Amino acid sequence: MALNESHIAFVLVCTALVNLMTPGLAFFYGGLAKKNGVLTIMMQSFVAMGCITILWFLVGFSLAFGESAGGVIGNPWTFMAYRNVDFNELTINGVVTSGASLPGLLFAGYQGMFAVITPALMTGAFLDRIHFGPYITFICLWLIFVYCPACHWVWTGEGFLAEWGVKDFAGGLVVHVTAGFSALASLYVVGRRDTHNVTEPHNVPHVLLGTALLWFGWFGFNAGSALTASPQAAYAAINSELAGSVSLFTWTLIDWKRHGKPSLVGACVGAVAGLATVTPAAGFIEPWAAFLIGIIAAVFCYSCAEFAKKNQWDDALDVWACHGMGGFIGTLLIGCFASEEVGGFGPSGELFGKQLAAACFIGVYSAIVTIGLLFAIDKVTGGQLSPSQAQVDAGLDDTIHGEDAYAYEATPVKTMPPEFAAAAAANAAEDKPVGDNAL
Repeated sequence: MALNESHIAFVLVCTALVNLMTPGLAFFYGGLAKKNGVLTIMMQSFVAMGCITILWFLVGFSLAFGESAGGVIGNPWTFMAYRNVDFNELTINGVVTSGASLPGLLFAGYQGMFAVITPALMTGAFLDRIHFGPYITFICLWLIFVYCPACHWVWTGEGFLAEWGVKDFAGGLVVHVTAGFSALASLYVVGRRDTHNVTEPHNVPHVLLGTALLWFGWFGFNAGSALTASPQAAYAAINSELAGSVSLFTWTLIDWKRHGKPSLVGACVGAVAGLATVTPAAGFIEPWAAFLIGIIAAVFCYSCAEFAKKNQWDDALDVWACHGMGGFIGTLLIGCFASEEVGGFGPSGELFGKQLAAACFIGVYSAIVTIGLLFAIDKVTGGQLSPSQAQVDAGLDDTIHGEDAYAYEATPVKTMPPEFAAAAAANAAEDKPVGDNAL
C-alpha cells in the first residue's frame, strides 16, 4: 500500500500534540504541589522526555512492536536504534505492521510520545517521596518491564491479548491502567507523607494551564490513534471532547453539592478523569455513549478518590482514582457501548468479560512489577529511595535541585520618588501631602 500524504500530515500534527501533553502534565502536577516542591515534580515529568525517548529509540520500540516472541514481548533486535525504521511502511517478515500507510519512522515517533508520558503520570502518586536518581532508574526499568510488554500484548497483532480479542483504542489499558495501578502499588514502598506536609495546591492557575495543555494534546492522543485522517478519527476527537466536558461539569456539581462551593481544581480533575475514561473507547463508540461515559467517569472516579482518602492511601494527586480506575472502567464500557458503525464491532457479554479479565490482569501485573522494582532500587541504593524528612521540610526544590521556583518573588516596596523626598521632609511637621495626593 502506498504512503498516504494526508495520513502522514495528520499523524505528524498528532505527534506534536501528544508531545505537548508531558509539559502540560508538569504544569498540572506542579500547580497541585506545594510551593517549595513544584520544580521537583515538574522535573520528574520533563526529564521523561529525555531518558524515555532515548530508551525508546535504543530498545523500547523494538520490545513493544518488534517481531513477537510467543505474543509476550518483541524481539529487541528487530528495530533496535530504529534499525529498519525509515520512510517506508514498517514491516516484519514482509508483513506491514504500522498500518495506515505511514512511514515506519513516523509510527515509531508517534508511539514514542505515549511511552514518554505514561511513566510520568505515576509521579503524582508519590509526590515528595522519591529521589531524582532512583526515579530515573525506576521509570526506565518500568518502561522495559511494564509498558513495553503491555503495549505488545494489546497493540500488536501478535500480542496474546490482541489475538484473544481485547480492545484498547488509545491507551486505557496500555497507558492509564498500567500507570494508575503502578502508582497505587508504589505507595506500598514509599509510604505516606507526614500530615504537616500534605498541603493545598499552591498555584491553581498552573493547574488550569496544565489541564488546558493536556486537553489540547488529548486530541492527538485519541484521534491520532486512528492513524488515519478518517471518520474514526473524527469520532475519537468529538467523543473525547464530550466525555471531558461532561465529566468536568458533573464533577463540579458533585463538589458544589458536597462542599457548598464549586472548585476550579475539581473541575480540572474532572476533565482529566473524563478524558482518561473515554480513551480506550474513543474510536469505538458513538457520541451518545461518550456523553454517558463523561457522567460515569465523574461519579466513579470521584468515588474512587474518596475511597482512597478514607483508607489513607496517600495517592497525592489522584493518579489511581482518575487514570487507573478511569482507564479500567472505560475499558469495560467498550463491551457495553461499542458501535458496529464506528469501530466495526458491537457490544457483547463475551467482549465485556475479556475486557474485564485484561484490565484485571494488566493492573495486577503492573502493581507487582512496580513493587518489585522499587524494593530492588531501594535495596541497591542502601535505603536511599526516598528523601529524608529534613529534606522534605526544607523543600525538595532546593535540597535536590538547588533551585527555587520563586527565587525572584519579593514583596513590592514602595519608595518615595526623589523629587518628592525633600518636600516630604520639609512638610512632615505640617502634615502636608506630597506626590499623587498633593492635589
